[in-house]
Amino acid sequence: MRLFILAGLICMMGCSKKATDYRSFLNGGEIVYPGTVSNIKVSPGNGRIQIRWQPSPDPSVKKYIVFWNNGIDSSVIPATTSNPGDTVKCIISNLGEYTYSFLIYSYDSAGNRSIASAINNVKVYGNSYLSSLYNRPYDVIEPGVYNSPTAVTLKFGIPDTINVTTEIRYTDANGITQQQWLSPDSTSISIGSYQPGSVIYYKSGYIPVRGAIDTFFVTYYDSLPNIPVLCNKSLFSALQLPNDVGTYEGQTGLDKLWDGSVGPQSYPNIFHSDGNHSLPHHFTFDMGQLYNELTHVEITGRNCCNNPDHFEVWGIADITNAATTLPGNDAGWKDEAVAKGWTLLQDVTRTDDGIAPFKINLRAGIPAVRYIRIRVLHVTSGDSNYSNISELSFWARP
Repeated sequence: MRLFILAGLICMMGCSKKATDYRSFLNGGEIVYPGTVSNIKVSPGNGRIQIRWQPSPDPSVKKYIVFWNNGIDSSVIPATTSNPGDTVKCIISNLGEYTYSFLIYSYDSAGNRSIASAINNVKVYGNSYLSSLYNRPYDVIEPGVYNSPTAVTLKFGIPDTINVTTEIRYTDANGITQQQWLSPDSTSISIGSYQPGSVIYYKSGYIPVRGAIDTFFVTYYDSLPNIPVLCNKSLFSALQLPNDVGTYEGQTGLDKLWDGSVGPQSYPNIFHSDGNHSLPHHFTFDMGQLYNELTHVEITGRNCCNNPDHFEVWGIADITNAATTLPGNDAGWKDEAVAKGWTLLQDVTRTDDGIAPFKINLRAGIPAVRYIRIRVLHVTSGDSNYSNISELSFWARP
């Protein structure tokens, strides 16, 4: 009989558990353990963290206390809901850059507390992490291009996977500082109003891990190189120095090289050399002003034939006493050109038919240039005397 009564008491105790489901009996006194939190999530930040959890369904819970630093520090969060579908959020600030452990307790109005919910290995980020960050790289080959006299497109490299944004700071055409943001999944950004020659600054933002509550911005701005500007072709003019090649006829002069034509042209809207100067041969023109830093040249061939596929671009600031006496096909021509002050800006070889526009970087560190000489060494047709070109364009940093 006693066994049945004891079993019944045990059964009643087992069937009466509620949200306050931790109770023990010690010397006849009941100890109550309020319900614990569940589904704990942690997001790190800059000297702080956010802890989120689903509240206990125990309606007696009045507050939660989060402890760290071996219980020395704590934060109290009022319990405003007992709905497990809700989320309680807690920001803990003023933390050093360190890896922490936290304990969360639930408390009722009588001061009873729950079993601890532990959170271990929580990393907080700060200045050490910040000092490891660098700005997103720009496209070193072509950091930017002009779409119009006051509109540019900036080009960047692929960012680190934890990059979240890059601030672009620039001066618009009206002299007002503006700001745009480059997303990590884009490698270019367009600026519709830009003051040519003004400095463009940028600074990148990162998160240490996905879900972090703070974005860490690099502590300094980097600047893009000045975007090369298309040289003003209205200032270009033909020269005729000793041994320069002539033109096939009056309609095919050097001025066709800067008439603004777009794409490969047909005869006679091209430069067509005469047949009296066998390759290699050269021609010379004046760009009309001194450029301190030429950066690119683009050549567009004729729509059919005699297009240069191997040529040299030479430059000089002043043509006083710069005329060469040897013809362009003389083995000593290059040495004489250098002795006269000419600088080889680039030796260009292209492997196609030479028709399409072909843009080339000029050599770094070249001196200031006003006068250009193109020396054609070979054409796609294999002809020994004729060379044809539709258009030449040059770019320089302002």
